[in-house]
Amino acid sequence: DAYKRPVGGRPSKPLKERLFSFEFPESPGALLKFLHTLGTHWNISLFHYRSHGTDYGRVLAAFELGEHEPDFETRLNELGYECHDETHNPAFRFFLAG
Repeated sequence: DAYKRPVGGRPSKPLKERLFSFEFPESPGALLKFLHTLGTHWNISLFHYRSHGTDYGRVLAAFELGEHEPDFETRLNELGYECHDETHNPAFRFFLAG
């Protein structure tokens, strides 16, 4: 179970999460833009950032939301960062999903 939730342990009740991978530009304000666009409207239940020393950093983020949330999709488009829905990725289901 130690690998299920690297920080904070497992949630007390199952979360309806969707997982996304993002490419963040390595520029001032990129994280703030992400938080203002998405984080003020939906609970971010997981956030992992990895820099590879290039123009973009990789982010893995999970949000508490249902399967179909058109407002969320609109906000993703407004954000303008490359992103992929990883919710049905078998590794996520095995290692991270509550």
